[in-house]
Amino acid sequence: MYHPIRSSKVFEQISAQIEQLIISGHLHNGDRLPTERDLADQFHASRTAVREAMKTLAQKGLVEMRPGRGTMVIDGTSQAMQHSLGLLLRLGPAGSEENLVEVREILEPEIAARAAERASQEHLTALQKAVASMDASLEDATPYIAADNAFHRTLAQATHNALLLTFVDSIVGLLSEQRTHVFSVPGGPARGQVHHKQILEAVRRHDPEAARAAMQAHLHQVRADVETALARREHSPH
Repeated sequence: MYHPIRSSKVFEQISAQIEQLIISGHLHNGDRLPTERDLADQFHASRTAVREAMKTLAQKGLVEMRPGRGTMVIDGTSQAMQHSLGLLLRLGPAGSEENLVEVREILEPEIAARAAERASQEHLTALQKAVASMDASLEDATPYIAADNAFHRTLAQATHNALLLTFVDSIVGLLSEQRTHVFSVPGGPARGQVHHKQILEAVRRHDPEAARAAMQAHLHQVRADVETALARREHSPH
């Protein structure tokens, strides 16, 4: 099943072979890989190269190295992407408040529209629960923001598009920080709730145009409140 490797970057070719076996379905979630020694023999490579290949595959979320149990094939690519994208957005200008708001303005109106088309009763129930939790927490940031995250995550779930959900999950930390800024602006949570309820009603009616417009209005409010929060922070005494 494995082929000898002849290259200066041996570990990359080892990881590429195993990755292809996973993609092609020859290796499945839960399968145990041969031992490090056995893989080194089959690949005609050093154990060091095999070890580096396993680290590469683990970073991609394709395998998990379990002490005492060997290396297992796992379905962890979504979590690996979430971690990598979330880290990327936290480093440098990519994760600026302005960029985050702009990305939300591009994506979330369409998420809301597709959620309106595809949401099940289960999704509607979850959205209603999140809105009720936010209503009960207008003076308490922690539960309000948790419910706000749940509301927007449920909309992504309702699209039935796993990539959209993965993306939303990958930036939830940044979104929580942004929502903390909005919460600090007087009236910010209450204004947000007006829009959340309009989005919920549009999704409940399965009206994609209304859901898109309601989300656009919500993000316009978010942009204004974030700008206000940042301006207050810049002018506050240090």
